[in-house]
Amino acid sequence: MLLDVKGLRVAYRTVYGDLEAVRSLDFAVEKGESVAIVGESGCGKSSLGHAIVRLLPPNATYEGEVLVDGKDVFSLKGRRLREYRGSDAFMIFQDPLNSLNPVKRVDRQMLEAIRTQKIMRDEPYDEEEATKVVVEGLKGVRMPDPEVILRRYPHELSGGQIQRVVIAMALVMKPKILIADEPTSALDVTIQAQVMKLIKELKAEYGMSVLFITHDMAVAYTVADRFLVMYAGELSELGPVDKVVTRPLHPYTTALVNSIPHKSKREGDLVAIPGSPPNMLAPPSGCRFHPRCPKVMDICNTVNPGVKQVEDRLLRCHLYD
Repeated sequence: MLLDVKGLRVAYRTVYGDLEAVRSLDFAVEKGESVAIVGESGCGKSSLGHAIVRLLPPNATYEGEVLVDGKDVFSLKGRRLREYRGSDAFMIFQDPLNSLNPVKRVDRQMLEAIRTQKIMRDEPYDEEEATKVVVEGLKGVRMPDPEVILRRYPHELSGGQIQRVVIAMALVMKPKILIADEPTSALDVTIQAQVMKLIKELKAEYGMSVLFITHDMAVAYTVADRFLVMYAGELSELGPVDKVVTRPLHPYTTALVNSIPHKSKREGDLVAIPGSPPNMLAPPSGCRFHPRCPKVMDICNTVNPGVKQVEDRLLRCHLYD
């Protein structure tokens, strides 16, 4: 087991009270596996990713346990925490334009990442050798003319090129798990497909585990082995990609799948999910999805269901009690 999350709770202190973004979350990722975290905006996906790399803001509190290759992430401090970021876990952020320092050339930023990693490991740093590694990293992400790209500033690159540079930096750092937080949402459809294909190829080539965070099940389908569906900070359904898409068990997962555009669907067959995601400062009692659920029962209004094993899935739903 590479990533093991147990009883994770993430909350934010606000002037209006505590906002619970992630609640009682348990799941695991195997070595070399790709898991997609899917759900509507505000369901806690990004908070989960930031908790794994310990990049939560100062007003955040967290409880539970996050283990990466046996390391207790929440107990890491100082140098050990800096070494963990990059060497064990590397995060690609949503907006590629904010991922790099705009006043530094690409080569200086990539070399600085290698130099920092070497210092953390008490290993000698050779810039000429590091430059060769950086060039190979850009070649690894299928970047044409890597020597030219290295001499450019971020503003001279397209969004797709910047995202490839960031992925190349991950390859150079050789993390055990790559966390990609909506890495294609700021890119056009053609570049989205290229980046997703690249992540899938690199996962197979380098054996990295991938945690792919997205609101788009259709995009995640191309890269994931399993889906973890989240709603209002909680796990709704977790299972193999093909089975979750072809036979969803949770009503929320069913609604997400029905909202995916597909060429096999006739015009007008897309079904929008009624209502809106709950206010996380005052979430509904009982099951958090019950105000929007077409299969709601009396018990759903007052009792929040626990997570249970149903066939090859984990589910949080009273329908399967």
